[in-house]
Amino acid sequence: MEKFNVHILGCGSALPNLRHNTSSQVVNIRGKMFMIDCGEGTQVQLRRSRIHFKSLNHIFISHLHGDHCFGLIGLISTLAMLERTSKLHIYAHPNLEQVLRPQLDFFCKDNPYEIVFHPINPDEREVIYDDRSLSVETIPLKHRIPTCGFLFREKKTANHIRRDMIDFYKVPVYQIRSIKNGEDFVTEDGTVIPNARLTTPSASPRSYAYCSDTAYLPEIVEQIKGVDLLFHEATFGSEDEARARQTLHSTAAQAAQIARDAEVKQLVIGHFSARYDNEKPLLREAQAIFPNTLLGTEDMTVSIESTVKES
Repeated sequence: MEKFNVHILGCGSALPNLRHNTSSQVVNIRGKMFMIDCGEGTQVQLRRSRIHFKSLNHIFISHLHGDHCFGLIGLISTLAMLERTSKLHIYAHPNLEQVLRPQLDFFCKDNPYEIVFHPINPDEREVIYDDRSLSVETIPLKHRIPTCGFLFREKKTANHIRRDMIDFYKVPVYQIRSIKNGEDFVTEDGTVIPNARLTTPSASPRSYAYCSDTAYLPEIVEQIKGVDLLFHEATFGSEDEARARQTLHSTAAQAAQIARDAEVKQLVIGHFSARYDNEKPLLREAQAIFPNTLLGTEDMTVSIESTVKES
């Protein structure tokens, strides 16, 4: 089974503390590694998680608050010391390049690899990465500065050939590709062999939505409808809902409401305020609304399993 794993490196919020690291995740999709956010200390967490630095080629930054991007310059410098040569692609608000460029020129002037900045508009929903196996699109969020989440979607793969049926009906090799893509087979005497007899269904495409930081925003429900896994910030408990409104963050109950309304399969909450010594009450608050909720923790890996639809 091809991997689709989400590694949580940090699930704390802006104020540093000894219990949580700042925001960062690594998404492993079929061996391709994508980083989401890069707060201070991210590269240390990468070491602890035994994720190979050089495997990272794409970094997505949700917004330009320090707890989501202060770790970038350190990570970039370390990659240079590891003699990286392949390009590093960074997707973020265009202001990030303006901020990082003087630091790169000063600290990384002899950088052995190229950094490619891809400016994005956090206020617009758009596909910002696309290859043969997956796409990544922005999820416009509501925060104190321009902010977006990211939606990772696998693309549907071709059906699996039944070799016994291919041999039985003497299907020519040149027609196998079209059969894998859903076409029927017509024998020399005109008999139509239905595709379902020649193939087995491929696994359903999987999806992951990352939403941090944001006020309660029901408008995102349509975009993330039915995703396999949702990470949604839960900075506060309901007793601090007034503070959540003031800072444009969400409560655990609001994160769960989004998950329930979007009919997602599983929810992970994170980005916890440092005011809480114990996040279990936040978990109970969320589970009361959406039972299939997990409490985000450092070094947690959540795997999204493949499912096969019956033909």
